[in-house]
Amino acid sequence: MLNANCPVTMRNTLCTDTFDRPLRDLRISVTDRCGYRCSYCMPLDVYAWMDQKELLTFEEIIRLAGLFIRLGVDRIRLTGGEPLLRSGLDKLVGGLAELEGLADLSLTTNGFLLRQQVAALAAAGLKRVNISVDTLDPVRYQRITRRDGLARVLDGISAARELGLHPIKLNAVILRGINDIDILPLAGFARAHDIIVRFIEYMDAGNTNRWCSAQLVSKAEMLQSINSRFPVRELGRQGKRSPSVDYTFADGQGAVGVIASVTEPFCSNCTRARLTADGKLVNCLFSDRAHDLKVLVRNGTTDEEIIESIRQEWSRRTDRYSEERLSAINSPAGYSVKGRAKLEMIHLGG
Repeated sequence: MLNANCPVTMRNTLCTDTFDRPLRDLRISVTDRCGYRCSYCMPLDVYAWMDQKELLTFEEIIRLAGLFIRLGVDRIRLTGGEPLLRSGLDKLVGGLAELEGLADLSLTTNGFLLRQQVAALAAAGLKRVNISVDTLDPVRYQRITRRDGLARVLDGISAARELGLHPIKLNAVILRGINDIDILPLAGFARAHDIIVRFIEYMDAGNTNRWCSAQLVSKAEMLQSINSRFPVRELGRQGKRSPSVDYTFADGQGAVGVIASVTEPFCSNCTRARLTADGKLVNCLFSDRAHDLKVLVRNGTTDEEIIESIRQEWSRRTDRYSEERLSAINSPAGYSVKGRAKLEMIHLGG
């Protein structure tokens, strides 16, 4: 039976879940592969990669993206793994950029291959880019990523700036005792280069990153560090649906953001769905289940039937993991990641 909150016959009509959260943002993973082995994301030496035949083709991705747009999605971000490892990514960007109703198309990358590809991506219609940079110190960078790539990443950032991509955002996951001393240098880098740095609390995403609360640097601590040298003023969440709370420097020279999934959950405002590289719909970064859309695409299912399948899955959504985690952390029993299996980050995308 159709849900009156989400008629499939109209374009850009919001589809809501059990908490009345609309489906507005889609993150599309194009590959599970990555050349980095960051401790908080992909710490293992060896992974069993998806068979390439199981990956959605660009045509399949574009078709599904168009159907999500009909349900209200207006922002799409391409992720991985490392999306720049997917050959011919500019062709996918070009196809997505032509979709009517899409207001924003962005990419999250580690930046290692950005210099070589950013011109083609921008020409194809990429609007902006998020780049993972957890430190500006080459030694710590290699320790975190287990790769010697900082110079190439910084060169990729320069290339993106030269082409006028805006805003450029850097994502920095902060871990106590590892790169918490990099908060101020990264903030200074943002001020000097008209770049927004988003500081991210260390989260228990996936099952392999060995998350422990002792390594968590809270949003309050990050802001205290930033304010000690660069006083900031809160701007809030962009459009009230961004995961980041943004701050402008008091002197007007740039901005930073903080994503505080652990200490200040934003589940109530989450409008994001994820499409894995092998075509599964996932409703939450911390989910343990996925809904297979690829089987529908490859079995000749009509657009309207796929839309209804997406709508039904989203309308049943009850995910509020970060709020539940904080409640557990504050309870007498405390919080433990043991027994809380989740899909791995390499399959979901960031």
